[in-house]
Amino acid sequence: MAYTTINKFTEHFKTITYSGNGSNPRTLTGVGFEPSLVWQKNRTDGNGHTLADAIRGGGKTLSSDGTAMQITDKADGHIDAFTSDGFTVGAGSGGDARVNDGSHNYVAFNFKANGAGSSNTDGTITATVSANPSAGFSIIDFTGTEANGSVGHGLGVEPSMFIMRRYTDDGYSSTSAWYIYNKSLGANKYLEFGTAINGTNDGSLWNTTTPATSSVINIGFNANSNHSGQKTIIYAFADIQGYSKAGTYNGGTNTFVYTGFKPKFIIGKEASASNGYHWHLFVPELTGRLEPSNAVAEYTDYPRIVDWNSNGFRWGTSLNNWDNSDGRTYIYYAVGQSMVGTNNVPCTAGSTDG
Repeated sequence: MAYTTINKFTEHFKTITYSGNGSNPRTLTGVGFEPSLVWQKNRTDGNGHTLADAIRGGGKTLSSDGTAMQITDKADGHIDAFTSDGFTVGAGSGGDARVNDGSHNYVAFNFKANGAGSSNTDGTITATVSANPSAGFSIIDFTGTEANGSVGHGLGVEPSMFIMRRYTDDGYSSTSAWYIYNKSLGANKYLEFGTAINGTNDGSLWNTTTPATSSVINIGFNANSNHSGQKTIIYAFADIQGYSKAGTYNGGTNTFVYTGFKPKFIIGKEASASNGYHWHLFVPELTGRLEPSNAVAEYTDYPRIVDWNSNGFRWGTSLNNWDNSDGRTYIYYAVGQSMVGTNNVPCTAGSTDG
């Protein structure tokens, strides 16, 4: 069992579920901290995923299932503000189906960084960085140069995964993909959210020898992610023993994936095929799965993960190309809670379930 310096994972990550009530605005509480990134989704209907962070600010929406530029005050609802115990949602000009419709159910994944962040000059490009090194999570915001360079991430250790995309446009292109690095795949590979693509990085997205170090992410010259004068956001994740891990597993019947902690959030994707399958996202609070690359409602046709164990997770006997099939390789990132804290002392009572 892995020891951890994090005795209560819910001080850094928390899933909340809620039923919409149509009030506008509405403040959701129960997170236990002020989130720096809120990833929110309507479980009942096909409204897109909402990703809002404290650097870009309230009312600014990006969607993992889409490639559109950042939208301010989205018509079907948005996250308006981050509070000391949660966040506030508000209706848009077309209603609130995305965030608070009275007949729908919702889920929100909350990550703690360091609020609106501060200037970071560790790289060749000055960035705004909001970092939580203890939990291995940071948000990086910078203005593109369309040249090879680097941006600081503030984690103090090398990220094992990062997600980046351009979110403003000057007429170059009104769309931009989400580009995702997972160390387990190798430096020259990338994944995307908005499509099922598994791609090969030619060096224009990030350096194919050293994508990241303990202080910086080495970005490339690709205008889709580093366009001159336009804004790019990066969400960076580092492995923290007993709390978070990015890795791979080979699919098969009753596959067990060791993490060293009890997972509370798992995001993953089939990564062995050139035209792979969509992403999947699981938390124990949901009966089914979400698809970050799709706006569809929660899939409840089958619960894929059958055991949320104290040191990992196990798939069932039913095989599926999306998340667990013989002969296929899958990548994942997980967050959770170890049962054993520092100096072999059990973690805070009750903390294993938040």
